[in-house]
Amino acid sequence: MECKVNRRDKDKEYEGKHNSLEDADQGKNCKSSLMTLNVGGYLYITQKQTLTKYPDTFLEGIVNGKILCPFDADGHYFIDRDGLLFRHVLNFLRNGELLLPEGFRENQLLAQEAEFFQLKGLAEEVKSRWEKEQLTSRETTFLEITDNHDRSQGLRIFCNAPDFISKIKSRIVLVSKSRLDGFPEEFSISSNIIQFKYFIKSENGTRLVLKEDNTFVCTLETLKFEAIMMALKCGFRLLTSLDCSKGSIVHSDALHFIK
Repeated sequence: MECKVNRRDKDKEYEGKHNSLEDADQGKNCKSSLMTLNVGGYLYITQKQTLTKYPDTFLEGIVNGKILCPFDADGHYFIDRDGLLFRHVLNFLRNGELLLPEGFRENQLLAQEAEFFQLKGLAEEVKSRWEKEQLTSRETTFLEITDNHDRSQGLRIFCNAPDFISKIKSRIVLVSKSRLDGFPEEFSISSNIIQFKYFIKSENGTRLVLKEDNTFVCTLETLKFEAIMMALKCGFRLLTSLDCSKGSIVHSDALHFIK
């Protein structure tokens, strides 16, 4: 009986040592699969398989010893490139596609990084993104503030900067809501159109936005003033009134801004 107990104890002791050796080996393998890169003073820790995802690239060459790379004082590979932009290079390797934050404006710099790291796929995606932005910037976008029942009644704002149109729309919605005294349902919003439910003309021709009980809310002149002041502050100029038959900007049905 004692022999059996001792035998079991020895088996457990052996299994414990065996498992600890396996854990140690796994720990070593895990550490050996990681690399720390110092890119322009920024440290990045990633797996070797991430860096070698695409063959014949700068990073694949470093990992496989094809390219000699200097070390920093702590023994990390040092790459003298833009440390902030390398985040996007590494994410491209991880995801297999270019994913950039909204409002990213450093396409040319990222294109240079893609060329340095010899990532053709990244370079192509950056180029495609840049070309789309250039095309969009040349296209004239517009915002239409109109009657829900008659689109001929209202104001149109044209500009060759989509971001500015979005800013104007946000501001007009804010101004209109403040005049609506807690009744934002008085108008609906789509991509390029703000439609008010109630539009009428006053005796002097000024269009008024009214609530259902006919109380004053906001005039189109107020909205025109907001748009013009925002445009001037952002460095745009009023190119022309697109409806010159009205005789002045105040009475025009459209405004055209350009930088």
